[in-house]
Amino acid sequence: MPLPPNQPPEPPKLHKEGVPEGLWMRCPDCGDMLFRKVVEESLHVCPNCQYHFRISARIRIDQLVDPGSFEEMFADITPIDPLGFVDKKSYSQRLKDEQEKTGSPDAVVCGKGFIKGRPMLMAVMDPTFMMGSMGSVVGEKITRTIEEAVDEKLPLLIVSCSGGARMQESTLSLMQMAKTSAALARLDEAGLVYISMLADPTTGGVTASFAMLGDFIIAEPKALIGFAGPRTIWNTIKVELPQGFQRSEFLQEHGFIDFVVHRKDLRSEIARLVDFCGKASASKTG
Repeated sequence: MPLPPNQPPEPPKLHKEGVPEGLWMRCPDCGDMLFRKVVEESLHVCPNCQYHFRISARIRIDQLVDPGSFEEMFADITPIDPLGFVDKKSYSQRLKDEQEKTGSPDAVVCGKGFIKGRPMLMAVMDPTFMMGSMGSVVGEKITRTIEEAVDEKLPLLIVSCSGGARMQESTLSLMQMAKTSAALARLDEAGLVYISMLADPTTGGVTASFAMLGDFIIAEPKALIGFAGPRTIWNTIKVELPQGFQRSEFLQEHGFIDFVVHRKDLRSEIARLVDFCGKASASKTG
């Protein structure tokens, strides 16, 4: 709504201490108060302890791809409420609220882009949309992205960041585990590379399917990766868990993932892996 003539704009909202709201943020790992702009300029990484903040799919894509190279695909596929599910609110209303909050139709953004000049298909999960949970649309869009990679004979990158299968869709969400895995089998048969990147958190049905099927599995530092969460495991077996259990460094040490890569090095590492596979394929054919 336009301001009346000669009326100055409203000043920014202030906390009681007189600091503009949203200017500072606290690191959940080291507890330091951080200037938000500095964190954003550091790829949303704490400059003191290197804690990797959770970021949306759109921000992740902007960080990974060459500027202006990303072409979104399957954006017109939107979720419905097939079961008429209701908890604190109806699933249809929850979807509407999440779409308004994030500006995305569901918890994954798919498309084609270039990373350091290397073309690839990519599917990037969005933790800001229902904690990146996987429903029918998420599974369908990821499957179509895999199939597009097969058709175009391009490398595939999937960035997983998810709380697992979406309970509001029941068995329909669990079916996506088999569907995405079958599509990845066709990608493998075509001799194409699949890089799986795991961010905090990667859990549940996503971990139990496409997230752990990569030719290369890389993860950000200290990312929570597993099927059930630590509290669920503790409540089930009543056993003290090892230090750092289910964190990316622990999983690398025990052979579940290949590399732990700082966010600032992800572009270079992905490009290196794509080049490595290209050279390996060339040597085989030669």
